[in-house]
Amino acid sequence: MGKVSPVAVKYIVRAEITTIGMVEKPDVIGAIFGQTEGLLGQDLELRELQKSGRIGRIEVRLKTEKGKTTGVIEVPSSMDKAETAIIAAAMETIDRIGPCEATVKVKAVEDVREIKRQYIIERAKSVLKETLMRAPDTQELVSKVAEAVRQAEITSYGREKLPAGPMVGKSEELLLVEGRADVLTLLRYGIKNALALGGTKMPKEAIELSRRRETTIFVDGDRGGDLIIKDVLSVADIDFVTRAPDGKEVEELTSKEIQKAIRARESAEQYRANHKIRSYSSKTSSDDSSDTRSSRRRTLRKTERSDDVGKLASGRKTTTIKRTSSKASKLSKVKKDQFKKLLEDLLGTRGAYLLSGTEILGKVPTTELARYLEILKADTVVMDGKVNSRIASICKSRGIGLIVGKESDKIFGIDVITQADLEGK
Repeated sequence: MGKVSPVAVKYIVRAEITTIGMVEKPDVIGAIFGQTEGLLGQDLELRELQKSGRIGRIEVRLKTEKGKTTGVIEVPSSMDKAETAIIAAAMETIDRIGPCEATVKVKAVEDVREIKRQYIIERAKSVLKETLMRAPDTQELVSKVAEAVRQAEITSYGREKLPAGPMVGKSEELLLVEGRADVLTLLRYGIKNALALGGTKMPKEAIELSRRRETTIFVDGDRGGDLIIKDVLSVADIDFVTRAPDGKEVEELTSKEIQKAIRARESAEQYRANHKIRSYSSKTSSDDSSDTRSSRRRTLRKTERSDDVGKLASGRKTTTIKRTSSKASKLSKVKKDQFKKLLEDLLGTRGAYLLSGTEILGKVPTTELARYLEILKADTVVMDGKVNSRIASICKSRGIGLIVGKESDKIFGIDVITQADLEGK
């Protein structure tokens, strides 16, 4: 843009000059002022315009070669576009510079503000990307603090040290969930009476609690969740059954989705009848009268209106999947080496690299994959640890075509490569 006087520059006039012979910068400046003097009237006199600050300092760059001089003239202007265009056209009337014949041709009248706007937009994108990669935003800080509080609230119940909310030992209602992550999700929304089964086998202490408490089981909306319900109903004293929406895990649900699932639950007896499951013996015992059951149902309806209602949450899906192809064998050596290096760099960090082709867009925590994949247009994820169905589901929904991890469950619908694949084992 050249050096200009401190005016509010709106436009830059750029013109090319050509002379037959050698000229210097003072010759060009003199020709501009001399040959346009009196040409446009007093209001557009270049010397006066420069004195008033409406025209900035004129910049000239020259190059002489084989007896011929060429160069560029830049004239900064704070006038409007029409007046600037008149000045530009006047410059083309210059036909001699110093002792030499000359030609001046205007190439552009550039809008400086538009150039600055484009720079601002591109730079803002870059700054935002760098900020997202290097520093947590306010919401992330709030989330981390809230997560720390929830981690502090989670407790262990009984001899088997089952993950549990702080009210499991006190509340009259019990919510059975599948894993620790589900208990934390419920704590996030103020539900503190959830107990995690910790697997598909029903813990003895959970069975004992179900005999003394109003018990609801809340599972994932998949076939694995259905299997868990059948298993639990066969050994425990369950009162109500509910599931997450089809294809979703309990730990992925919002507060509204959790409450909706709880309102839609059905009695264990109805579920058994619909799915032809043998009744649990204590449910049919003589002391379990209809009056007792009615009382228990009234108690549970109160629970629906309280914050102490919980879910039987999904642990990880174990019936996921098969590999779609031997993707590793089709990779180039360059990509294989890159993936190996990135996996080694990620070891133990619980992080992930987001790539577009071979370009690294950024490094993010695996827990924040969903959020960053909305921002960065990646096609490949290289992550620390095991690729499970939840990670695969997130990546697939964001258009990721390939996941590279140290290990993997059996995944379908998206290509997954493990470290063993890369090493040809």
